[in-house]
Amino acid sequence: MQVAMIGTGYVGLVSGACFADFGHFVTCIDKDAGKIERLQSGGIPIFEPGLENLVAQNVKAGRLHFTTEAADAVRNADAVFIAVGTPSRRGDGHADLSYVYAVAEEVADLIEGFTVIVTKSTVPVGTGDEIERIIRTRRPEARFAVVSNPEFLREGAAIEDFKRPDRVVVGLDDDQARAVMAELYRPLYLNETPIVFTSRRTSELIKYAANAFLALKITFINEMADLCEAVGADVQQVARGIGLDKRIGGKFLNAGPGYGGSCFPKDTLALVRTARDAGSPTRLIETTVEINDARKKAMATRVSNAAEGDLKGKVVGVLGLTFKPNTDDMRDAPALDIVPALQAAGARVQAFDPEGMDEARHLLPGVIFMDDAYAAAEGADVLVIITEWDQFRALDLDRVKGQMREASLVDLRNIYNPAEVRGRGFRYASIGRA
Repeated sequence: MQVAMIGTGYVGLVSGACFADFGHFVTCIDKDAGKIERLQSGGIPIFEPGLENLVAQNVKAGRLHFTTEAADAVRNADAVFIAVGTPSRRGDGHADLSYVYAVAEEVADLIEGFTVIVTKSTVPVGTGDEIERIIRTRRPEARFAVVSNPEFLREGAAIEDFKRPDRVVVGLDDDQARAVMAELYRPLYLNETPIVFTSRRTSELIKYAANAFLALKITFINEMADLCEAVGADVQQVARGIGLDKRIGGKFLNAGPGYGGSCFPKDTLALVRTARDAGSPTRLIETTVEINDARKKAMATRVSNAAEGDLKGKVVGVLGLTFKPNTDDMRDAPALDIVPALQAAGARVQAFDPEGMDEARHLLPGVIFMDDAYAAAEGADVLVIITEWDQFRALDLDRVKGQMREASLVDLRNIYNPAEVRGRGFRYASIGRA
């Protein structure tokens, strides 16, 4: 099938490359000429394991193309995917849909024959209705259907998630569009992937509800971690004990400094705003958002406590800046709250992240960026693990201690055994463990 993917950000680029790998002919479109030129020359603007090879293979096979011009690709497309950003709008927290609606207007003028317009971007309930209205107003005679097909990609595992998903959600009310979507995802039938066909509004809400529930699980275990510290329990054992209950499950029960990234912060906030506007406030999710925001800001206090309550003039080494490992994404990363708070308390921060430092340089002024984890520990009074990259899990602790001014380690991801670290002569603090 012929696919036009509008937007070459994280979702659009991964989805386009995977559809091409399924055997479809995909044209990825973006107005950013620099990004398209980079893609055409074999460069990848984001870090995602396996994506560079996947793109290269499908470009070589002639199934994947990149362009700034939408006209030909949209006219020839069986399906046009909208995969542009929907960031939180400043001031009120609603999703900013200006990019989505701009694409709808552009597509309306270009489609020929029956075309399925698919919203891949995360959008509030009712957005598909407005896209349909925009296109119908501009082109009353056009033959098209608007479909919701939310993404559920984890950064760092996106290709696996696209090709072997837990489920595919498709919201529509048109039989011809259903046939097109079934053909697009036909390769997944071989893996017996559940494809949930539902109404468009239900599909839009499923995405927000899923992310809100996962954010709730993270916030819950973080609160249990605080309780564990207060009563002398171990949050990792609590998580295992409740996670083995099949009604609960162990995923997203890892205590830490709070959730971040491109999805959970903006999607929970957008759901809160949508619910308020509908007169049906989601108090549980509102509280989740408040607790998570406060938690990220409070992490600096743990670092200060490790420096005997005073960071003025101290050197803090930071390991990990991205919101999670295996991505270069800094959006709403806990480090964006923690590091400025450390600086405000008088600390000099020197940091290392395997993939996130280019972006972090724009977001964290005053930070000294180091070449590796051991350089970040050099002369530090406290070393803080914020992101659990694999290369931080097996550090030579004797070497680390020898490079630090004071042997104090704050492990915000619980990746080390407390007894082992303390046995090496460190003062050690973690999350939810006595």
